[in-house]
Amino acid sequence: MAKKSTTKKESSSKEKSTSKKSKFNKETYLKWYESMLLMRKFEEKAGQLYIQQKIRGFCHLYIGQEALVAGAVSATKPTDNMITAYRDHAHPIGLGMDPKYVMAELYGKETGCSKGKGGSMHMFDNERNFFGGHGIVGGQIPLGAGIAFADKYRGEDKVTLCYMGDGAVRQGAFHEALNMAMNWKLPVIFIIENNNYAMGTSVERVSNVTELHNMADGYDMPNEQVDGMACEPVHEAISRAVERARKGEGPTLLEMRTYRYKGHSMSDPAKYRTKDELEKYKSLDPIDNALQVIKKNKYATEKELKEIQEKVKKQVDESIQFAEESDFPDASELYKDVYVQEDYPFLVD
Repeated sequence: MAKKSTTKKESSSKEKSTSKKSKFNKETYLKWYESMLLMRKFEEKAGQLYIQQKIRGFCHLYIGQEALVAGAVSATKPTDNMITAYRDHAHPIGLGMDPKYVMAELYGKETGCSKGKGGSMHMFDNERNFFGGHGIVGGQIPLGAGIAFADKYRGEDKVTLCYMGDGAVRQGAFHEALNMAMNWKLPVIFIIENNNYAMGTSVERVSNVTELHNMADGYDMPNEQVDGMACEPVHEAISRAVERARKGEGPTLLEMRTYRYKGHSMSDPAKYRTKDELEKYKSLDPIDNALQVIKKNKYATEKELKEIQEKVKKQVDESIQFAEESDFPDASELYKDVYVQEDYPFLVD
């Protein structure tokens, strides 16, 4: 039978989040702090720019969930793959993409990481093996399994991290992908970003199974429920799953219990939850968790922390300037990057 963790969301606390801090060194904590701070400040600014109509279309912010990326990046190799849904700004930034290319994409500029053609929901970085944000709910799940299948077929030592929201587990493709991944022992880690709400609907209202990691039991797939409000448990759970995958033992399903501080998208006032609930999770903030450990262990002075904060602010400011000064794609770009075959017969002038 699959092994499961009994970790409950209620066990999340600053004390427990930092209880295993001795396993991680100064460099790791400073990296986590800077990476998550950059994600946070970038998206806070993106939210402001959206209100100013500098950014159009949809915009889904990751604020509050940063540990799910930072803890995963530290547990994997640069050669590993990552794919996610449409809440996808933090993932490429966490992987090391210069935020100016993410901002330019949000602006729809030709210098964006998807040439201005994808916008908020379709970030992409081939160099860092980031296979995108995907706008169709659950659409990335079989793609994640497919990337892992290709790596196994070619005999490459790679693991794929496939992120999804808690609402995506209602899609049939989720179950089909888990079944085939387990049957073929694919090196893929399915990660449910369970922030309690599929858009504005709580998990309890739409599912008899509220411990979502248990869904993997139907496929005898190892699974865990993880405290997603701190980098330490995320890193440790990803590390265990990665080790299994590299040994050829197949996939793992991880349910990361997390929380988004903003609404589902910029157009969502999030009236379906209470202020008390929001403040409860803000008290478990992943960036504050990392900062507490840094200060407690004297990993950085106040001056050094200020330098990190100024560095992040400069990167965000520079990303805005880069996006503002970049050009929109030319109309001739409309039919490019649609088909591999450049003279595809369905394209007409």
